[in-house]
Amino acid sequence: MTPTLFIGLDGLTFHILDDLFTDKPGRGVVMPFLKKLSEGGFRSTLRSTPNPLTPPSWVSMVTGKNPGRHGVYDFMRAEDKGNEVFFTLYDYRDIRTETIWSMVNRQGGKVVSLNFPMMAPPPQVDGALIPGFTSSRHLRRNSVPNNLFERLKEIPDFDPKELAWDFERENEIGQEMDDSHLAKWIRYHLPREELWYQVARKLLTEDRPELLAVMFDGADKIMHQAWQFIDPDLEPQQPDDHFREMQALCMEYFSRLDSYIEGMVEVAGPESRVFLASDHGFTTTTDVVRINRYLSELGHLVYREVGQSDAEQRRANSPFAYLDWDKTVAFCPTPSSNGIHIRVAKEPGQPGIQPDEYDSFRSKLIEQLYELRDPGDGGQVITEVLLREDVFAGEAMEQAPDLTLVLRDFGFVSIRNLEPSVVQRNFPAGTHHPDGIFLASGPGIVDGEVGEGQKVADMTAAFLYSLGLPIPEDIDGRVPRAAFTTDQLINQPVVRGEPTLAVDDGKVDTAGAAKVATPSEEEKKKLLDQLAMLGYLEE
Repeated sequence: MTPTLFIGLDGLTFHILDDLFTDKPGRGVVMPFLKKLSEGGFRSTLRSTPNPLTPPSWVSMVTGKNPGRHGVYDFMRAEDKGNEVFFTLYDYRDIRTETIWSMVNRQGGKVVSLNFPMMAPPPQVDGALIPGFTSSRHLRRNSVPNNLFERLKEIPDFDPKELAWDFERENEIGQEMDDSHLAKWIRYHLPREELWYQVARKLLTEDRPELLAVMFDGADKIMHQAWQFIDPDLEPQQPDDHFREMQALCMEYFSRLDSYIEGMVEVAGPESRVFLASDHGFTTTTDVVRINRYLSELGHLVYREVGQSDAEQRRANSPFAYLDWDKTVAFCPTPSSNGIHIRVAKEPGQPGIQPDEYDSFRSKLIEQLYELRDPGDGGQVITEVLLREDVFAGEAMEQAPDLTLVLRDFGFVSIRNLEPSVVQRNFPAGTHHPDGIFLASGPGIVDGEVGEGQKVADMTAAFLYSLGLPIPEDIDGRVPRAAFTTDQLINQPVVRGEPTLAVDDGKVDTAGAAKVATPSEEEKKKLLDQLAMLGYLEE
């Protein structure tokens, strides 16, 4: 097998990278190594999942299948129980299909997987796996194999609080950040990415796995909070000292990230192929679209009356505190889903529309969604309404939103019960864009070419082909042939192989999920608080 290195870069977009590759006065080229790799290899955009969101996209990237087949759509799922809807965090046990880790293992390859979301509780692998979104309290027991954590302690000044998702430290910073907190937020990600790099370097050096995959997530989180200092289109003509200071902190992060990428490529060696990809891109959002409020105005979602006391008025800010589930037939569960669930009555007398009314109701709702306008400029704010059977076809389609919304600025919707339904933000913010990045370099990769866009599910096929393994006939992804030289494709033709292995009860890999400590309710609440801070959830 040809050694393969995959570096995941959460949220990165060529709009930002090309600026970081530019030699600007007083700043220079921020990411010189990645620029060199990009110019000497292959690059193209990488299309995210229909809703360009971290969990479904990364899972598609490591399974080769769309969310309708792997079953992960969001950070959390809504379970409609008729008179109430319950929310549960997604985890590894919700993935309904085999992952790349298992595909490589069962064909004799060793893998290392670091910091990918939805990988806890972790599967047993031949190699090593540390999931992302794990607290330091559970890092040891969520790291496989069992001796891995002891090996990590050999790294000088190893601190699991730096490596793990630090609930306490991240929770110190509120959604509304003053200048000092924002600077602290940016600086916090520097040692965290440094330690992930040290872990990856150690395992790459000592274990020499056939496939090492590591994901750096700091860019996404920093861009959510400090987009105005990163997007070159938002830089003022006469930046003040504060702007320059915050911009310099952001540039320091990207400069260090560049050095980590260079270090890993160096250790991997010239015989290795290197792939870099992001789960989605980033862009500017200016609209706030309060979709549940609009559904309420249409009569599809009903709120109970709120009392005038201070306590009731404060509680009314919670999206579902006063929602009348008995009368509600359509709702959006989370901002990050950008999805509308239509409630269909399972039995007579239960909440929801009747099954035979579904098609007509959905068609009417789609028309009404397209009619939503910005009262300021009169513009249409919802530009696409995606049907689940069109974009989430598969055995897990029933768990998908009935409708997925694409806003004109690609922003996430709001689910708060506030007026008006559409309002402009006080200042531009960063949000996800469907087009991420794909870069490739190494033996058999074309030199300095820009190709047409790939899809996130193609990455699984790219890894397998790079390793010299057959591509399972049942995955959605395809080998990005444009990235490989003609000689490479002739000498190693793409081979279709047996389908992916069945997954026991539709829940866990055939390798089996490890029995590990899972987050407490308090830790889950802290994680939800942090997702809310980044704009993925609202409370």
